[in-house]
Amino acid sequence: MASIHSGSNSFFRLDARKLEGYLLIAAAAFCYGGSAAVGKAVFNGSRWVRGAGIDPLILSQTRSTFAVLVLLPIALLVGGRSALKADRRTVLKCAAMGVLGICGANYFYYYAISKSTVATAITVQYTAPVWVYAFMLAVGKDRASWIRTVAVLLAFVGCGLVALTGPQAQIRVSVVGIVAALGAAFTYSFYNVIGAHLLRIASRWVVLFFALLFASIFWLIVNPPWRVIARHYSRSEWLFLFAFAMISMLLPLALYLGGLRLLDPTSAIVTSCLEPVFASVLAAMFVGEKLSPLQVMGIALVLSQSVMIQLPSRQSSAT
Repeated sequence: MASIHSGSNSFFRLDARKLEGYLLIAAAAFCYGGSAAVGKAVFNGSRWVRGAGIDPLILSQTRSTFAVLVLLPIALLVGGRSALKADRRTVLKCAAMGVLGICGANYFYYYAISKSTVATAITVQYTAPVWVYAFMLAVGKDRASWIRTVAVLLAFVGCGLVALTGPQAQIRVSVVGIVAALGAAFTYSFYNVIGAHLLRIASRWVVLFFALLFASIFWLIVNPPWRVIARHYSRSEWLFLFAFAMISMLLPLALYLGGLRLLDPTSAIVTSCLEPVFASVLAAMFVGEKLSPLQVMGIALVLSQSVMIQLPSRQSSAT
């Protein structure tokens, strides 16, 4: 009886950890979805920020820079210098995650939004579970199955419906926007795979700090400070950029890494597919992007394939 009771407690502890992981990533998805709608409002010339103009590069750069500047004193205050200690190999992997994962996904994502619509960009980006699955097959960590093959087809059909249906989408969707969204999907996939690996060998705060640090350094090389200063942003615009960095980068990234630490990469990236739901609803409410019935169906198909590709692993774990 004692062993059964102990096993039962272990089962509930495991479920509690998974539930915590799902909730953390769902919260991150809400932040990301909301920031997508806000980013589109900026690109549309919202009255919130006037004057110099904010493009995808500036939005991506300031997100990383402000986030790491706020994170550094918090990490040192809470954990001291030892909180950010890491070996050279870990730091280099964090650098790859920061430059290829964070910078790549952020820039391609916001560039895709600026060239198309929130629904199009975010739905194409969320073919990422397919690319993660393909990677797992390529390295021999997963086996192909008919249900996952169907999921791949649903993903592309769903993306096609979102991108090519509805009067607003037909006018505003461009090839450049679709290609940029695919770039976001690839870099986001890389971010999930390497992030899961790093969280097994280092703390969440080490991964978060060094990834943001190298993302910021990369943007400083691409777009030096004097070019940013030459934009002559107003005080209200700087305040907006700072607030946007907190709600669209530092907070959701900390939440996401916390969830990724508790889940496997597939479960994490599947749960993050709540973002298109949040982003599309918020964009319809505040940005004026109406969704046609076929576009809604396309989003549903993409979300469905994301769930489907996880089913075999769940079944195997149950046995």
